[in-house]
Amino acid sequence: MDQAIMALAAALAISITAMATAMAQRAIGSAGVGAIAEKPELIGSIIILVAIPETLVILGFAVAAIILLG
Repeated sequence: MDQAIMALAAALAISITAMATAMAQRAIGSAGVGAIAEKPELIGSIIILVAIPETLVILGFAVAAIILLG
């Protein structure tokens, strides 16, 4: 029973952060496309802004690993 609860906690740690990242990237991506359409020189900044929320998934993965290995 303890292993099932730990597996559920690890799955939630990854899935919740992945969903939050998807919502953030959706907003940033749509705004970024509009900005790039007006000023193409902003493409580097927009790529960086889209990549920043990915750190949330990496942190969720780290928490899941700690839950499973701890």
